[in-house]
Amino acid sequence: MSKWISRIFSCSALITVLSLVAPVAFASEQASDSLNYSAITTFVTFVLITLGISYWASKYTTSSSQFYTAGGQISAGQNGTAIAGDFMSAASFLGISGLIYSAGYDGLILAVGALSGWPLMLFLMSERVRNLGRFTFTDVVSYRLQKKPIRMTATLGSISVTILYLVAQLVGAGKLIVLLFGLSYEISVAIIGVLVMIYVTVGGMLATTWVQIVKATLLLLGATLMCLLLMVQLDFDFNSLFSKAAEVHSKGDLILQPGSLFTDPIQAITIAVSMMCGLLGLPHVLMRLFTVEDMSTAKKSVFYASGLMGYFYLMTILIGFSSIIFVSTNPEFFADGKLIGGTNMVAVHLSKVLGGDLLMGFMSAVAFATILAVVAGLIVAGSAAVSHDIYAELICAGQPDQKKEFMLSRISAVVLCALGVLLAILFQNQNVAFIAVMPLVIAASVNFPILILAMYWRNLSTRGAVAGGLVGFVSSIALIVMGPKVWVSVIGADAPLFPYDYPGLFTITAAFVTMIIVSLLDKSERAEIDRELFDEQLVAAELATNVSKAVDH
Repeated sequence: MSKWISRIFSCSALITVLSLVAPVAFASEQASDSLNYSAITTFVTFVLITLGISYWASKYTTSSSQFYTAGGQISAGQNGTAIAGDFMSAASFLGISGLIYSAGYDGLILAVGALSGWPLMLFLMSERVRNLGRFTFTDVVSYRLQKKPIRMTATLGSISVTILYLVAQLVGAGKLIVLLFGLSYEISVAIIGVLVMIYVTVGGMLATTWVQIVKATLLLLGATLMCLLLMVQLDFDFNSLFSKAAEVHSKGDLILQPGSLFTDPIQAITIAVSMMCGLLGLPHVLMRLFTVEDMSTAKKSVFYASGLMGYFYLMTILIGFSSIIFVSTNPEFFADGKLIGGTNMVAVHLSKVLGGDLLMGFMSAVAFATILAVVAGLIVAGSAAVSHDIYAELICAGQPDQKKEFMLSRISAVVLCALGVLLAILFQNQNVAFIAVMPLVIAASVNFPILILAMYWRNLSTRGAVAGGLVGFVSSIALIVMGPKVWVSVIGADAPLFPYDYPGLFTITAAFVTMIIVSLLDKSERAEIDRELFDEQLVAAELATNVSKAVDH
């Protein structure tokens, strides 16, 4: 078996490297001046390192448990860095810095919303999720609720979030490679799909973890270097940073106060709520809590991740405001009056100002590496939803054939990669901004309410959880479609039927209210069983906590 894996790995790695080098070599004959060779070198180096990690991890990935959670043997520091790597996507680095560049203060709303979810993850969720689950968050909610209906509902939310998040990441990665390396979009997306397929199918969660650790380390080092160079340029004077940014920005002093982008406070609130609660329902983030051996290590992991991401978002704010000064006034980055690559590329342009082609190449490759790491985590979570939640728990009633489950997990990873690549190619010319919104809103409206009430509210019944989950799922999709990103930008209507891009404030409320009302009205025999199992759940959680504390001492 190991020989078979090694051969598959070697062939796949060779094909992948050739697919990287050959098109780039051809492109260099056509437009050598437009290629950034430092970016290409860094990119290929990163690919070779991560392929080596996958080969190493394949020797330890021989069961479904090791595939899903690396056997629970990841340390707190490693897992915390991997969690940060899983969440610090290109959307965070490129998107938030670009939003601050264009809107100033209001761009902080996304950063604050994303960061504010981590204290809740630390104090409300990490302990009980780790104590009550095995591989996925659906294990937690099915501990006390009727397994078949609640697993079907939770799995619907998980797979929907995974696929939508996957497509958004692949489209962004494909366009980044097109811009930097001159490859065709289809080849770019296919390369990403092959790479991630190797990471996941060969090395499982162990390889994914180390890919995320490498990526997080590179991103933090690169951003730190940029910030140090920026502060040298500004003589370490933060006051001059903001005053100079206001001087050159078209909106002037408005960028230093709220209201430059979101004039409606409800819009700002619903974005922040969607980001915060969406984080708490992301299946690939929650899954990382099971890669450590106990509750105490899980809490330490989230604590370390929170610190790293707090530091990262502070740097993103500095990079965003500095881009106003150094990018918006530099004609090199504009063509026909428009910023090359759009506002999402301001961080990359800024790196060129600070460190020339070398730093730009490094940060471009790191930005791409962030997408690879996030996509790998998504594929692991998606394959676990299929092989564990559907096959092992629903079809086999918790008694699966271990070899079949392990094989199905790998097959699922391949299918998800192929599906993601296909959908990314189909959506390449569409406005896919709404696709990036949908997974967060669905996670916040389906996964989060079910999970938090299952762990903390005794009266939650299976009927209430299923009804609320379906209401959250349907309302999320409906309101996003009726909102500006789809109804106006895609369909072409003059005005949206629903005024907000992120409807999380409304869909989360609808899900919670439905769950509470249906559960309180549910007088069935199953509802009584659900409430009794909640008491047993508390005992089990407390016992696991005491055991963990005893081990620590």
